[in-house]
This record gives sequence, C-alpha cells and structure tokens, in this order.
Amino acid sequence: MRILDGLKVLEVASLGPVPWGGMLLADMGASLIRVDRPDGGPAGADRDPVRRGRSAVRLDLKSAQGRAGFLRLAARADVLMEGMRPGVMERLGVGPDPCLQANPRLVYARMTGWGQAGPLAPRAGHDINYIATTGALHAIGTAQAPVVPLNLVADYGGGGAFLVMGILAAVLQARQSGQGRVLDIAMIDGVASLMTAAYGRLANGSWQDRRAANALDGGAPWYGVYETRDGKHVAVGAVEAPFYRELLQKLALTHLPDRADAAHWPAIRAALAQAFASRTRDEWAGYFADSDACVTPVLSLREAPDHPHNRARGLFASWQGAPTPAPAPRTGDLPAALSPPSHTVPLEQALETWK
Repeated sequence: MRILDGLKVLEVASLGPVPWGGMLLADMGASLIRVDRPDGGPAGADRDPVRRGRSAVRLDLKSAQGRAGFLRLAARADVLMEGMRPGVMERLGVGPDPCLQANPRLVYARMTGWGQAGPLAPRAGHDINYIATTGALHAIGTAQAPVVPLNLVADYGGGGAFLVMGILAAVLQARQSGQGRVLDIAMIDGVASLMTAAYGRLANGSWQDRRAANALDGGAPWYGVYETRDGKHVAVGAVEAPFYRELLQKLALTHLPDRADAAHWPAIRAALAQAFASRTRDEWAGYFADSDACVTPVLSLREAPDHPHNRARGLFASWQGAPTPAPAPRTGDLPAALSPPSHTVPLEQALETWK
C-alpha cells in the first residue's frame, strides 16, 4: 500500500505543471488515466519520466462519442485536472457543470498561467511571463539584468506544487462532505505566494527593491557563487554568524571587515574570490566536506547523480537506463522501482480499472 492508493485521477493531456503534478500523485500511488487527442498523446510520452505511471486513452472531445466516454471516466474519478485556457473545456462540453453533474464528489482542478479571470486570463504565456509580472524575475539575477531561473519557479513551484496541494486538500474535504469543488489554480498566484517573505521584508524595510543588493539574492558575499582555479564553481551559503566565522577560519580570512556594514561587502567578496581561486572545485569540496561553513560544489546535471550524499540517499533512480530524480516527498512507502512508461489502452479497459 502506498499513501495515495485508491485515488483516481483523470488527466487531460497538457504540458508543464499538470503532467508533473500527475507524476507526484502517481509516485504516491494514485491511479492516473490521461486523455489524449485521437491522433496521439504528447510527443515522446513513453520516454518521458515526468509522464510515467499512467495509462492513456484517446478520445475526440469534439465528438458526442468522445464526450460521452470522457464523462464516463469523470463519473468514476476522484479528481480531474486540466491545463486548458479558460473556456476551452466548456466549449468542448466537458467543463465543470456536466462533470460535477455526473459525479458530485469530483474535484475539478483547473491549471492555468493567468487564472480563470482577469485581463490576461485568455492570453498565452509561459513561466518567464508569470514570474515577470509578480516581481519574482526582477528580484533574481545580477545587478545588470534579471536571470532566467529555468522554468522552475512558475511551472513547477507556483504551478504543479500548488496544483497537488489544492487537489489533496479538496479531496479530503470531498470525502468528508460528499461535495466536490472547482479549483482555480494559477501559476501567477503560486509565484506570488512564493514571494511572500520577500514582500514582507520589502514592507518592513529590510529588502531593497533591486537585484544583488540583499542577503539572499547574491548581494551578500557570504551567499553566492565563486569561481575556482579550474574554472568551475562553489556555492557559499554561510548566512548565520557561526557558519560565517567557520568559513573565514577555514579560509584564513579572520581579519576581514565587519560584514554588518554593506559598504564592506565589495572588499569581503574580493577576498573570498581570491581565496577560492587558489584551488579546484573538487579540492574545495573535499576541504569543506566535514565543515558547517556551508560550502558545496556546483555540480552539473551529469555530475549530480554521483555525488556521495546523493548516492547514499538514493536521490536519483534509473529509468529506461538513465538517471532521473527519485520520487519525492518520501512517505515511507514509495516503490523500490519507478513506475513504467505511460501506455495507451482502449476506453473500456481504462473504465474497467476504475470499477
């Protein structure tokens, strides 16, 4: 038994946060059925670790037969999650009203970038647009320009993670009350929530509204990245005073000026940069391995699976012969092996699994 065994999730094929959220649910034991277009599912779905652990059916939702099949699945599901623009599911005839009529306990989770309402709701967008309009992108980067943080912040942090949290909360409520609900999950909402601490510090005067000028945005020399002798990098996160003291002791830099005065930060940064440039990245990794100075090597995607801590913890698993991150969060009942690739089945077979 896994923690979400018995939870039935109907997933409308889409990109980004919906399939990633489905992966999290599947890894915890939920049974997922993805609805693909009649001409096929997402390209490479059978080779994509994010789309593992579900079966798929092909339905033409523009046809009466396809809509009927979809509603039969919705009638047996606990959760329906979709990532269409506002109004698309309604135009197809499978919006919240007919689905909740078929299944009053259904949690109908709608995942969009801009939300179901507002001036930008019908517009296209991507992660970079959502983080730009919430202030998050402005806060990330160098003093000269913002830096794109992959598509981690909106798609997965503000989108997929909030999608799963909302679904699980609504499922708990539906099981108690017998009533489902419609969830309006917007990436822009989630990103704004992720920025709560920064906005709080801005309000109380402890955050400057410019990049590389604050304690946790690369402005402080004790929280940043330094190049090593071999052209690689180490990450330094010696925020608290004891960790910072240990960092300076390990680097023999105990006579640096007081870090409490930001006017001293350039001198401190220059001294740290000179020190770290004297050895290779891996030499520093070994030197700080047993230290609380919060210094770690900056590893590439190919290097990270072989880091000793990552290996000891089983942070990565093998999927179709290549390393991929292992399931998270750890609930004590995760499988020893990752779920198999997604596969297409006939509608009646899918319904049979949800009897």
